[in-house]
Amino acid sequence: QVQLVESGGGLVQTGGSLRLSCGASMFSFNVMGWYRQAPGKQRELVADITRGGSTNYADSVKGRFTISRDNAKNTVFLQMNSLKPEDAAVYYCNAKFSWGDYWGQGTQVTVSS
Repeated sequence: QVQLVESGGGLVQTGGSLRLSCGASMFSFNVMGWYRQAPGKQRELVADITRGGSTNYADSVKGRFTISRDNAKNTVFLQMNSLKPEDAAVYYCNAKFSWGDYWGQGTQVTVSS
């Protein structure tokens, strides 16, 4: 069983920044990423990173968010800059392995206007 522990959410003003962290108990993932879900909306991919280091971003966050990883710490980060009210959501870490798909518990991001 893979454990994913997220941190870094909180309340920030429009234009501010937050950095989310996702620590994994196992780091041999195929793809690891961040998804978000706002009230009344479907969960959507925000950004992901492959084992090889390739990254992928939703159009709505390109140029503002950066996904990265620290292999020594088994941690993936999501740096979020220039936050907008529409970025407010619960952010979930996801890790895809060859044998399964795992989710973190979610961390709330609130952006005040």
